[in-house]
Amino acid sequence: MCQLLGMNSAIPADVRFSLTGFAARGGLTDHHGDGFGVGFFEDKACRLFMDTQPASTSPVAELLKHYPIKSRNVIAHIRKATQGSSQRLENCHPFTRELWGRHWLFAHNGDLKNYAPALDGVCLPVGATDSERAFCEILQTLRASSQREPCTPEQTFETLCQVTQKIACHGVFNFLLSNGQTMFAHCSTRLWYLQRQWPFSNAQLVDSELSMDFALTNVANDKLCIIATQPLTRNECWQQLEAGQLLWIEDGELIQKVQLEVSEQVKFQNAANLACV
Repeated sequence: MCQLLGMNSAIPADVRFSLTGFAARGGLTDHHGDGFGVGFFEDKACRLFMDTQPASTSPVAELLKHYPIKSRNVIAHIRKATQGSSQRLENCHPFTRELWGRHWLFAHNGDLKNYAPALDGVCLPVGATDSERAFCEILQTLRASSQREPCTPEQTFETLCQVTQKIACHGVFNFLLSNGQTMFAHCSTRLWYLQRQWPFSNAQLVDSELSMDFALTNVANDKLCIIATQPLTRNECWQQLEAGQLLWIEDGELIQKVQLEVSEQVKFQNAANLACV
């Protein structure tokens, strides 16, 4: 399946180190070669870079390794197609839409079976993926809860719990969602979480020989969370999320974590994954 990477921080952060290791998984250290995308928030809006080429060989990915964009919220995705053509840009993640005067970004890892949500036309998919349909249903549900004014973060998280539970009944639904202020992450099968804060230390990438001493670049009030399908570094304390957990992350801190029900299909897949280890 696909690979996810998310970052939420207290102050704008440079994620080129993480992106270097992550991009290698797009056809070099892993077989995910059906395109990639990265979205960087700047307050209400985001910069979005996508390509149908594998991330390990894409000139766009190479540009991003050397482009010092600083952001408080970043979502990146490396695609292995399950639904929708692998050579169509409209099927690449992350997807973006407007809600309550802000851009929202969404990326999904998984496969939703027999999933055809009733969309009212406010938010419609451009491509042919189950992922984009799920994003449209999430935003439609959030908009229905408050059409003119933004919900409070608490209300947004409560609504997101409900719609996530509904969609997750159709299969594997690992996802990242952000509006530039908050990051939400849901685990169906595989997702890891890391918090970096003072005192910072040296980190060594799993997919590259590159390492970085964050104590030389970060200060005491820097704080950030990284979420990834698989740990990006080999010498940091990554925590594996349990199936069904939904996280609300803000200012580089975990604000709330809830446990949702897990479908029988996901339970079966998780058991199969354990049997293969």
